[in-house]
Amino acid sequence: MSTAVSSGAGKSGPDFGQVDPLAARRVLTFCVLAALGGLMCGMDIGVISGVLKPFGIQFNVSNFGKEWVVAAMLAGAFVGALTGGFFCQKIGRKSTLTLAAGAFGLGALFCAMSWSLGSMVCGRFVVGLGLGLASFTAPLYLSEIAPADKRGTMGTLWQLMITLGIFLTFFTNGWISGVATAEHSWRFMLLVEAIPALVFCVLFFFLPRSPRWLLMKGRWEEALAGLTLLRDTPQQAEKELQAIRTQLQAKQEGFSLFRDNPNFRRSVMLGMLLMIIQQFAGINIIMYYAPKVLEEAHFSPAGQMWGTALIGFVNFVMTFVAVLYSDRLGRKPLLYMGFGGMAISMGLLAFLLSLPTESHFDQMAILVLIIIFVGAFAMSVGPLPWVICSEIQPAKGRNFGMTVSTATNMCCNFLIGLTFLSILEALGPSNTFWLFTGFNVAAIILVYFFVPETKDVPMEKLDERLMRGVRLRDLGRAD
Repeated sequence: MSTAVSSGAGKSGPDFGQVDPLAARRVLTFCVLAALGGLMCGMDIGVISGVLKPFGIQFNVSNFGKEWVVAAMLAGAFVGALTGGFFCQKIGRKSTLTLAAGAFGLGALFCAMSWSLGSMVCGRFVVGLGLGLASFTAPLYLSEIAPADKRGTMGTLWQLMITLGIFLTFFTNGWISGVATAEHSWRFMLLVEAIPALVFCVLFFFLPRSPRWLLMKGRWEEALAGLTLLRDTPQQAEKELQAIRTQLQAKQEGFSLFRDNPNFRRSVMLGMLLMIIQQFAGINIIMYYAPKVLEEAHFSPAGQMWGTALIGFVNFVMTFVAVLYSDRLGRKPLLYMGFGGMAISMGLLAFLLSLPTESHFDQMAILVLIIIFVGAFAMSVGPLPWVICSEIQPAKGRNFGMTVSTATNMCCNFLIGLTFLSILEALGPSNTFWLFTGFNVAAIILVYFFVPETKDVPMEKLDERLMRGVRLRDLGRAD
């Protein structure tokens, strides 16, 4: 087996010095296809903003019950994230993405047929399992098939698809609420989410297996053939495969490595930190409760729905900034711009909400600040923590590290979804947004002291530097 991987001399097949002009297109195609898991996640995140009010009216659901409709999905996502490493290891990244799509589709269909609060909560939990599995698997898969110099761009496709899914559901929610009765509108909204998810179950069968996973299973020739399709030359593919094989000679150690190796603990803790500051930036209080926030600013019901759709559109468009510039400007400059823009806009929003907001000008100012906040998140804080988390985990503990990072993300998301309406009621809109302003200021400081710049740095080099004790913020710097 090793001879087949280490040399192509004397074998029939492609010229190892010939550049394959279609390789970049294949990488892009497969990355976009895998990132469709993000579209499913975005649709699930976005759909609930339109469902909560009519569902709550029909079944007389309290604010506490509405919080559980949101939180049930996040509880399922937490379980899905915890089990993502197991499924990725046993059945592979491709099959796990297919399983996630099935959970999305079936869970959404169950939600659309809900007859009570309890049935809706159960359906949302199943959808959450798909979200957790997809959130763990897709960034990992994208980082493993993309070349090092395109890893940031391809990794941000995941967040781009999430934002597209959010926009599509915000838009369709607004349209459905205008043409259907309140009694049936929320069911149609959930059906819109279910149909694409079931289609993706079929599409994901066409994804190639991850070369890294194939090597982990000892399928050397398949890994070489697959990676050759994804790189410019067979020589480049063979060289990369050799580096991966060297990494994988050390088996996944997971918790034992976390327990015994302080350097690995640093990368796991950094992954957790990135997910904490991403979630406590406050984006999901907008994504889940945008109509409620606009209601606090005295928007009409129609204005709430279409304002929410506009927010989703900006979220989608601004994600292209991360796609285009994460591999040009680097990860940290974009994070500084993102958290800075979010802190300023959230602070101004908190100030405006402390004043009477009856005039049309005040309402438009609040909407503009929300749009700036969402745009700042989409261009940086949304995609880049996922990219960095997939890059900084060493080979011996990658599954464990990604599992902990994703579970942390879902846990924080769960806490925010479960408590936001209660916090809003207890503190009032202005003080609630001042609280999240402080979180964004703190995030800038934490990024400066702990987050490395990983642009253009091979994961193998990040692995080696981490394990010999290089300071976290210096992992991307040349020795």
